[in-house]
Amino acid sequence: MKVVLILILNFLILHAVVYKEGDIIRQKQELKKLKKELDEFYQLKEREYKQQKQQIQKLLNEIKKEKEEILKIKKENEKLLKEIQGTITSKAIQIYNKTKPKITAKIFAQMIKDGKIDEVFDIIIKMKTNQITKLLKFLTPKDSSLLTDMLQQYKQHKGE
Repeated sequence: MKVVLILILNFLILHAVVYKEGDIIRQKQELKKLKKELDEFYQLKEREYKQQKQQIQKLLNEIKKEKEEILKIKKENEKLLKEIQGTITSKAIQIYNKTKPKITAKIFAQMIKDGKIDEVFDIIIKMKTNQITKLLKFLTPKDSSLLTDMLQQYKQHKGE
């Protein structure tokens, strides 16, 4: 009976070990399958990331080009604006040089009153000297003094 009992126990132990080995092999296969799925998922996401990165870089390059074009157009527009302002100023100077000093003085007095003394000064420095002298006679002493001081400072800075 001992022999039978030993045979039964051996059979059960061997069967249990075989069962455990089969279970372990199945789990290893499941892990390999899961690892393969994860690797494929990772590779897919990596490709998507690279494509998105390329698209973003392409957009950034397009934005950079457009920004450069806008800056170029802006510089051209600023240049044109300066030319237009210069033309307008030169035409205004021609008009003020031909206008009677008393009328020009009234216009400048109003501009000074409106806080546009710098604009008046910009015009005056480009006018003929004899016209400036006549003009200053018709302005208020305060405005004449202020413009005279500005002219002196301008000549000092210009002379440096």
